[in-house]
Amino acid sequence: MTISYERLYEAALRHRDGDIEQLETVIAKAASPEELVAIPDSRWLSAASKAVFSAGFNWTVVAKKWPDHEQAFAGFEPGVLLGWPDEKLDELVSDRRIIRHGAKIRSVFDNARFFDTLTTEHGSVGAFMAASSPNQYMDLLAVLKKQGSRLGGTSGQYFLRSMGVPSLILTRDVVKALVQEGVIEKEPTSKLALAKVQDAANQLMDQSGRDLTAVSRVLALSVG
Repeated sequence: MTISYERLYEAALRHRDGDIEQLETVIAKAASPEELVAIPDSRWLSAASKAVFSAGFNWTVVAKKWPDHEQAFAGFEPGVLLGWPDEKLDELVSDRRIIRHGAKIRSVFDNARFFDTLTTEHGSVGAFMAASSPNQYMDLLAVLKKQGSRLGGTSGQYFLRSMGVPSLILTRDVVKALVQEGVIEKEPTSKLALAKVQDAANQLMDQSGRDLTAVSRVLALSVG
């Protein structure tokens, strides 16, 4: 079966009782490269950290407590965090204002180093993200998983989506749609399966003229 954007869009439209306007309001679009470049490094680290802390936890609780995390982590300025002594980690683990999860707290500092490296090599985290190609999205996810801390799987995907990077999130609905379309047989974890997902996403972008984020949303909406 050849994957078809038209078929997926029509399925998504049926779930909205044929209301195109309503459907279009929930098909999100990615930010422009210029918008991504303009985002300060601290906001990238904050969003990445929020995605990490949210994994396996109540997102509403994390959102409510996030202003306290911003204060505790000095606004997530990578340069500031990298200058802190190791003893600061022990202080944060005991800080009742924040979610006291040692490994996730440590990941903030690990990702500060990762983002600092991106800034050194590319000028800023935003510049690196803006230069990444949606047609090689799985490569970007691989970089986050390998070089970042706790940014593999959907944590990295939700992080990218929250910042406006063209992104496909492998939610249950997206995976179900891809299985129904014959792209994969189950949740993709192998390089081969992820390559098939990338190829399908590239086809859908070519067919529709829409960005990866919009394609991801249509896939999800096509099953419910």
